[in-house]
Amino acid sequence: MQTISTELLAGNRRALARAISVVENGGEEASQLVQALYQHSGKAHIIGVTGSPGVGKSTLVDALITECRKEDLKVAVLAVDPSSPFTGGAILGDRIRMQGHTLDRNVFIRSMANRGHQGGVSLATYDAIRMLEASGYQVIIIETVGVGQSELAIAQHADTTILVLMPGSGDDIQAIKSGIMEIGDIFVVNKGDLPGANKSASEITASLELNHFQTSWRPPVILSIAETGQGIDELWQAAKAHKQFLIDENLLDQRRSLRIRAELSEIVADIARRNLENSMDSDQVRAILSKIVGREVDPHTAARDLLPTLLAGSI
Repeated sequence: MQTISTELLAGNRRALARAISVVENGGEEASQLVQALYQHSGKAHIIGVTGSPGVGKSTLVDALITECRKEDLKVAVLAVDPSSPFTGGAILGDRIRMQGHTLDRNVFIRSMANRGHQGGVSLATYDAIRMLEASGYQVIIIETVGVGQSELAIAQHADTTILVLMPGSGDDIQAIKSGIMEIGDIFVVNKGDLPGANKSASEITASLELNHFQTSWRPPVILSIAETGQGIDELWQAAKAHKQFLIDENLLDQRRSLRIRAELSEIVADIARRNLENSMDSDQVRAILSKIVGREVDPHTAARDLLPTLLAGSI
């Protein structure tokens, strides 16, 4: 792990790719890598981009990369895809749509599978972000498919959350009804040349005006045509303005503290789950299962009694 860490800190892309694979797989090697590089993380602007399939997220992200590179920023994209229940593999469509940047050494694009974690963003995403930060990437864009809990999960990981909609899909009305509006820092109505685009933007704006915001930030609603680049500069300026707002209002550290809290909870749960899976055939667990089946103890009490041992990994 020492060699990977040293090369990654020096900006070696191959070492970075290997490091992300290590944290995706988890285990002791991943823990050692995070330990070695944690002090070098925490500096990037993390932008979450979410929305239903077909709204043009990948094209929009591709255009955002271009805006970042105009300012000579190192930018990385983690495209988090729904995973196969059998292989946990990531779909590579997003990388294909962003292939125009593949020769740029200051752009790094990686697809990651969610590996069954609720919300579409895996536990490994936290650590993959750290690998990218340690390697010097200043802007990290997390793209995920918006399906239910995905939007909420992306907001947990990001400093700035961009919710992408398109006219005529019904997503705008669904977002208003479902309360998803609360997690968006910026709203984009993409494919703005389609009929009903202005109407969709107006409805979202009107709905936002009825919201009770916890801060003085008012999410802008931006019309874009990602394929032509229309509206992308405005979007990038809004993302930068939002980060500056968080800094000025002392809210950036607060958001990141909530992120670490959520991650810590996931890590503890993951340790207990893995230790239990590895211990199902142990005499201790078999004895507990037998007692539950025999109605000598209920599952909740048994789980509470078993938890300290699971967390210690001493079964």
